[in-house]
Amino acid sequence: MSIVRSLLTRRAFTALAGAAVLATMTPAASMAQDVTIPIIVKDTTSFYWQIVLAGARQAGKDLGVNVPELGAQSESDINGQISILENAVAGGPAAVVISPTEFKALGKPVDEAAKSVPIIGIDSAADSKAFTSFLTTDNVQGGRIAADGLAAAIKAATGKEEGKIAIITSLPGVGSLDQRREGFLDQVKTKYPGLEVVADKYADGQATTGLNMMTDLITANPDLVGVFASNLIMAQGVGQAIAENKLGDKIKVIGFDSDEKTVGFLKEGVLAGLVVQDPYRMGYDGVKTALAASKKEKVEAFVDTGANLVTKDNMSDPKIDALLNPKI
Repeated sequence: MSIVRSLLTRRAFTALAGAAVLATMTPAASMAQDVTIPIIVKDTTSFYWQIVLAGARQAGKDLGVNVPELGAQSESDINGQISILENAVAGGPAAVVISPTEFKALGKPVDEAAKSVPIIGIDSAADSKAFTSFLTTDNVQGGRIAADGLAAAIKAATGKEEGKIAIITSLPGVGSLDQRREGFLDQVKTKYPGLEVVADKYADGQATTGLNMMTDLITANPDLVGVFASNLIMAQGVGQAIAENKLGDKIKVIGFDSDEKTVGFLKEGVLAGLVVQDPYRMGYDGVKTALAASKKEKVEAFVDTGANLVTKDNMSDPKIDALLNPKI
């Protein structure tokens, strides 16, 4: 009986020790999963924003954080994004990562949300000083890069940096787009006096509108030599118009951001170049920064995530290829 009792005692001790180990481990594991940091993008259907979400998703896996992927289905759904932000904050997250759809309209909602949790901004600004940190491309510089790329493409085709050009902005009032337009127009004015901006148009965020606008520009300006399409959707629409009219050799187009369609246009010579950001990094570092902010750690107030001009000549470079073909 003493041997049996001894075995039982050792088994009981082992079981209790195992339970004690589980008791010390489970809360930590549970706490990691209990940390929730939603990311709210402008449009969950867009390839660009899917790359942002992929970066955020990977950060969540690497850091052991729950990252709900939220957003409207159109960049023009401003009220939808405001509601999503309010609902996300009401859920009591550790922090929130957001790319505001519209500068003015998201200002007060961001101010209000920041009273409860740290707010990390990515990509586009809002009329608020309540962001704990902001990670974005320097969009003014991005516009300048686009102007330089367009001037170079026009010179390569005609032998001079001269002629009529146009700019098509996807939506009015969007911080990142307004900054790209500002940088582009300023660079053209100060550096390329031979380029004349004959059209400065705003669309409604739809590729079809960009297509129609470009078609009208071709008709109204038969001597047009260049266009800057300030985001992915406009690059798709403008590129389609150029392709349908077989004008890639005559009208040089610089787009912004990339997807399979625009990269195809670049390979075919329909587009002369694309200014490409690093959306994967924005998503990943946005969540990483949000987690640090939620722990009261010091974070940078502003982080420039960079932009590069992609052309047919450099698109196979390893660094550029990684931007064009991100892991999603």
